Amino acid sequence: MNSTEDQMYSDKSHPKGLYVLFVTEMWERFSYYGMRALFVLFMAKAMLFDKAYASQIYGSYTGLVYLTPLLGGYMADRYWGNRKSIVIGGILMAVGQLFMFFAGTFYQEIEIAAPLMFTGLGFLIIGNGFFKPNISTMVGQLYPAGDKRVDSAFTIFYMGINLGAFIAPLLCGYLGDTGNAADFRWGFMAACIGMCVSLILFITLKNKYLVTPTGEQIGEKPNSSREVKAETETATPVNYTAMGIWAAVFGGLLYLFHFQAEMDWIGSFIFSLTIAAPGYIITDPTLSTVERQRIWVIYIAAFFVIFFWAAFEQAGASLTYFAEEQTNREIFGTTIPTSYFQSINAVAIVIFAPLFVWLWGWMGKRNMEPASPFKQAMGLFLLAMGYLVIAFGVKGIDPSTKLSMVWLVSLYTIHTFGELCLSPIGLSMVNKLAPVKLASLLMGVWFLSTAAANKFAGTLSALYPEEVKMEKRYSAKADASVMAMFNANMLDTNVWKADPKGTYSLSTATVKTVKAADGETDSMVALTMNTVAAADNSKHVCTDSCMSSGTCPMHNKPFVAAITKNISVFHLKVIKSNNKYFDRGMLLNDTTLITHDSVDVVTNVNGVKTATKQERLQTWNLKPEKPTFFVKIETLYDFFMLFVIMAGAASIVLDRKSTRLNSSH
Repeated sequence: MNSTEDQMYSDKSHPKGLYVLFVTEMWERFSYYGMRALFVLFMAKAMLFDKAYASQIYGSYTGLVYLTPLLGGYMADRYWGNRKSIVIGGILMAVGQLFMFFAGTFYQEIEIAAPLMFTGLGFLIIGNGFFKPNISTMVGQLYPAGDKRVDSAFTIFYMGINLGAFIAPLLCGYLGDTGNAADFRWGFMAACIGMCVSLILFITLKNKYLVTPTGEQIGEKPNSSREVKAETETATPVNYTAMGIWAAVFGGLLYLFHFQAEMDWIGSFIFSLTIAAPGYIITDPTLSTVERQRIWVIYIAAFFVIFFWAAFEQAGASLTYFAEEQTNREIFGTTIPTSYFQSINAVAIVIFAPLFVWLWGWMGKRNMEPASPFKQAMGLFLLAMGYLVIAFGVKGIDPSTKLSMVWLVSLYTIHTFGELCLSPIGLSMVNKLAPVKLASLLMGVWFLSTAAANKFAGTLSALYPEEVKMEKRYSAKADASVMAMFNANMLDTNVWKADPKGTYSLSTATVKTVKAADGETDSMVALTMNTVAAADNSKHVCTDSCMSSGTCPMHNKPFVAAITKNISVFHLKVIKSNNKYFDRGMLLNDTTLITHDSVDVVTNVNGVKTATKQERLQTWNLKPEKPTFFVKIETLYDFFMLFVIMAGAASIVLDRKSTRLNSSH
């Protein structure tokens, strides 16, 4: 080794190209996690989608985000090279975020907003597929073979990912998660700008800094052009018979998942491919016994990883609902935006990742480091513990009661410990165990398991139980007649004292019995909620329809039974906890309540901001059907215990198998 090479290997500084990739990836991750932090909130609060429907959309989006890198990696390897793929992917994602901005702008017109949103998601999914697998590939190409700085280079690169994931929910949440549905667009615009910054930095700096130690440009040519094959190496022939058989299996599974299990097309496609693709690989007749055993180890690990990420990725859906509706986010008189909780995981990784690296190193020097399967089992165990903590927090709690944010912070921190046990070892295991001729395919299978996990996460999040359920929104503009009918029936004829010490200030209400067209009475009940709390034993006017603990405390008369059997303070408190702008409502029957709210919509014309009141009506189902997953999920305790049992059982089974799996390495 000459002196130049010796210096190159011993130099502890990193090439400047690493920091170009660092900031490029940081801003791309800022864009991704900023949008993700707002996504389900936007669907639930602006688009007013059903929670189950929003969860399925979220799962489909994140599932496909992890599926398209297979296409992006293939195109870069064979045709475009890393650089062109990154630029194309970045442009597509910037366009996607712009469509999300337009969807947020026209959120009141669902016929316009929904197509804009789905178009934006399509651009984001395809763009991520071209961007994500290629930028990480370029990190290793900055260094010569055998350079010991590569491990620390990926650690620095990983910090860029987490820095972007930390900043994004804070900034995008500050701009978009304000309580005003019209502001979501500004969060999406911030994500769009972040993607544009990433693109500009990469395009302007790549030629100067993204070079090998010898000055050769990195990522310009397809990766296949860099392959050097031995003279004796021959291409593995394609087994078209096996391909046809497994294609038929894929088609059969697609039919079963979609038509028999009534799963959506995206979920059916992902789950069918997750079964058929590994089946095609493992039945390759050219595999030796040892190779097949090692592939089975990869498959088993990937199977358990599905359970981990399906529970872990509740952060973007069901746990966001929990943070929004049942977490007390007040601190020092300020309400913390729900989206801020998405930053906890990134902060915890930055704080604790060095500790875990030191721990594994310390144990390794003493031949005490646990095997990879055991680490995965430990990750699943910690995941279960995180959900057990939150399950105890919600047990026996009224759904209208908000819990301390300490419970949610504790869950996210424990889950980060689990991630640090499980996540870093997956790709390393595939690299070590995969036969060279199938390395790319098996890496694809690993990402495929993550795609299946994210889609499964959306399916599980749809099981989130609701005490009241939003079913329809009336636009004041489109349904002026409905709004007029509603307002005409809101008369201050009777007053009742619902909750004198109410946490939600549901202190007084105005009630009116409305006659139906056929002359029958008590067919509808109109009521309004005031936001000013009443003092205990304060005087109020009432009639026979007064509601207060069964009888009117002033006149000692029972209130109308038709009202009390249909509506309760409990229901009103839950609705109020879901919609702080709710001010009055009208009961149509035993299960249906129409509520009214008005929000300030701020418009900016030529630099002049104008606030106008926008009235809205929503229809609520007071007795929604509870979801079922083997058993009926009645409460949040049941919901969180589902993840405790799922992750805990997977941890136990994997722990029992860890010794055998480790011997197959």
